[in-house]
Amino acid sequence: MANHKSALKRIRSNEAKRLRNRYQHKTARTYIKRLRETTDKAEAEKLLQEVTAMVDKLAKKNIIHANKASNLKSSLTRRVNTL
Repeated sequence: MANHKSALKRIRSNEAKRLRNRYQHKTARTYIKRLRETTDKAEAEKLLQEVTAMVDKLAKKNIIHANKASNLKSSLTRRVNTL
């Protein structure tokens, strides 16, 4: 266990950030799954904008790699365009 006050605070803040990152990542994955399952073009285009924003935010915060974000957006955009 940590002995310093600052180390204890760091442990608490790291855990809070970990939970926040996990929540955001899981939410984005749920929206991606919803987008992949949809067959309505108008709904898919609306969802694509939301998902793109989420993925960009995750990449900006280094929760996911920038290249993975780019690959996800590209594949999802292709999927929506084929509907």
